[in-house]
Amino acid sequence: MTKWAIFDAGTRISRPALAAALAMILSVAGCRIGPRYHAPAPPQITATNYKESTVNFQDQPGWKVASPSDAMIRGKWWEVFHEPELNALEDQLNINNETIKVYFNQYLASRAIVQEARSQFWPTITTSPSWNRQKSSGNLHATSTANTGSTGTIWSLPVDISWAPDIFGKIRNEVRTAEYAAQVSAADLAAQTLLEQSLLAQYYFEIRGQDMLQQILNQTVAADQKALDATQGAYEAGVGDYISVAESRSTLAAAQSAQINVGLLRAQYQHAIATLLGKPATDFSVPVRAMLYNPPSIPTGVPSQLLERRPDIAAAERTVAQANATIGIGYGAFFPQVTLSAAGGYESSVLSRLVDWPSRFWAIGASAGQVLFDAGLYRADLHQYQAQYNANIATYRQTTLTAFQQVEDALSATRTYSQQILREQEAVKSAQEFLDLEMERYQAGVDPYVNMVTAQTTLLNNQQTLNALQVSQMISTVQLVQALGGGWDRSQLPTPSQAAQKVPNSSYTMQK
Repeated sequence: MTKWAIFDAGTRISRPALAAALAMILSVAGCRIGPRYHAPAPPQITATNYKESTVNFQDQPGWKVASPSDAMIRGKWWEVFHEPELNALEDQLNINNETIKVYFNQYLASRAIVQEARSQFWPTITTSPSWNRQKSSGNLHATSTANTGSTGTIWSLPVDISWAPDIFGKIRNEVRTAEYAAQVSAADLAAQTLLEQSLLAQYYFEIRGQDMLQQILNQTVAADQKALDATQGAYEAGVGDYISVAESRSTLAAAQSAQINVGLLRAQYQHAIATLLGKPATDFSVPVRAMLYNPPSIPTGVPSQLLERRPDIAAAERTVAQANATIGIGYGAFFPQVTLSAAGGYESSVLSRLVDWPSRFWAIGASAGQVLFDAGLYRADLHQYQAQYNANIATYRQTTLTAFQQVEDALSATRTYSQQILREQEAVKSAQEFLDLEMERYQAGVDPYVNMVTAQTTLLNNQQTLNALQVSQMISTVQLVQALGGGWDRSQLPTPSQAAQKVPNSSYTMQK
């Protein structure tokens, strides 16, 4: 880098000339280098409703989509399920989840980086008091060195000031980049929080489904045990055959095996919830409670509102803004950097006279540095920033497309499961009638025991399928809320000025 000294301590400058130079620097400092930011256009949205919300089997019972005019979910979205135990778990998660803490501290770090960037607007002031005692050589008579062979002491109390004014906007673009990065971090925190909350709700409903399945299998095992006792008694009384006993034993053993297996998945979901809550799995448990849930109607709003409600879309758009500011930094590298400096203080060989007026010294100066040849380095950097900007625009649009896909998928799944549940409920009712009739025919000696086993298996399979569908419907409802952004909206994203505010020192307290 080539540097030019504009003036130094040996040049006497008049006050008007110095004031004019400073005024020129400050006026030029208003220049803006780099492209102005324009938010990228999202994929064009022409529909006034979500596609899957209009395919609603209006003439049949089942889950219905809420009216677009209904009030949107705000704040604690999980409260729409009216499940106090889930509410309590979610409140614990928001405080104790370690992954959320990671993202929160990353957000605090990004705000600290904004302060680092903003500090470049101001001069750097340093001081380095010193004491020095030395003796010069006595054989320097033929040189310009004065006081050869003498011993002396120097006390020094200097103050140095250095300032690089932001003439071409490089620092301003660095600050903007840091501010937008802090906004990205805030949106990432919101997205990760929503994900953790959604996982907790899904695991909770999975556990309740396992509890219901356990109840079904307990009832099945009890019924199969009674059947075995009956066939065993009939065989011992000489009015039954041994094949019926073997069949009933096999049916009971299969049901008992399935009964035992239910505990495995329940334990795994319980352990997962403990981890989400920041608790050791060893010390945590969820009480057993077999329940079936009917999912609430979720207000979806209109498709155009989704862009304002998804934190990941906000993060993608702010990333584009950050990349645009980085391009400005790339342009700033082509302009010279001006540095103003000043130094002053006191020097004396006697400590008692260090701060006397004759002991003062001072110097002022300025320099400008500019790269004359870099083999295309800065231009290559600029091309890199521009390509990354274009890539971030594509990422933003892809994030938007994925968001619409997830909403439509969740709507389709929730609606379809509700229709399947209605049919499966009919299948369970018919299977129960089938079993009752076969039991009567078996007891009357009309049909063999194997027919009753078939009826028992059919009922159990239908009951298990119904339970799985009901759990899947609840999971898809949670996923729909997540796809809609939960209770978040873009107004919760900190503005650049809010991201630039200093964070209280207490927020950085070390965790123990």
